[in-house]
Amino acid sequence: MKFSLEDTDRIIMMAWEDRTPFEAIQAQFGLSEAEVKTLMRQVQNKKTYIRWRERVEGRITKLGKLRDQAVTRHKSKNQKF
Repeated sequence: MKFSLEDTDRIIMMAWEDRTPFEAIQAQFGLSEAEVKTLMRQVQNKKTYIRWRERVEGRITKLGKLRDQAVTRHKSKNQKF
């Protein structure tokens, strides 16, 4: 998929946010978790990508199915879902 620079920046911001699950990125942009990882690898330098992967690896808040359903998240005015 080809995204505009603005959309790519928003995807990267959402991927770095602790409380935004991959499911929200998929709902808004149609990218699976694996596709987000591929995009992050392509647009970031190697050290930044590795740091991001270490940060999100197994993070419950990034995986909606593991998140406690009592946790609600702030919805940005820029988010559609």
